[in-house]
Amino acid sequence: MLASQALAVIETYDFSSPDLEVRYQQLSEELRCPKCQNQNIADSNAPIAQDLRKLLHQQLEAGASNEEILDYMVARYGEFVRYRPRFGGTTVFLWLAPVLLLMAAAGVLAATLRSRSSAVGGGGSELTEQEQAHLKSLLDKTERDS
Repeated sequence: MLASQALAVIETYDFSSPDLEVRYQQLSEELRCPKCQNQNIADSNAPIAQDLRKLLHQQLEAGASNEEILDYMVARYGEFVRYRPRFGGTTVFLWLAPVLLLMAAAGVLAATLRSRSSAVGGGGSELTEQEQAHLKSLLDKTERDS
C-alpha cells in the first residue's frame, strides 16, 4: 500500500480560482494518456501526461472553455484521447455496437428456440395412410403373438 502512494502523481498548480481547479480535475480525468492508453492523464506518470496536465492548466488559466480544450486535444491526439468519445462519424459504431450485439444475440436465441420447438413438436409428424396401416398391422401382430 505504501508503494502505491510512492508512485502517485504529485503535481501542484496554482489556480486563480477554485472553479478552475475543479474543472482541471474533471478534465484531467476525462482525458486519456496517449502513451498509457488505460489511464487518464490525472493518474499517469508518463512524460506526455505531465505535458498534457501542464497544457491543460495553461489553457484553463487563459480562459478556454471545457469544449475548446477538448476540441484542441482531439484535434491534436484524435478522438481516442477522450474516455467518452463524441457520438458522430467515426464513433457511431463504437456507441451502437452494444445495442447491435444485443439485438444479434436476441435474434440467434429466437432462431434457436424456434428451430428446437419445430423439431420437438412442430408440424410434419403426422403419418400417411400407408404408414398408419403398416403400424396397425405391426400392433395387431404383436397382440397376436403375446
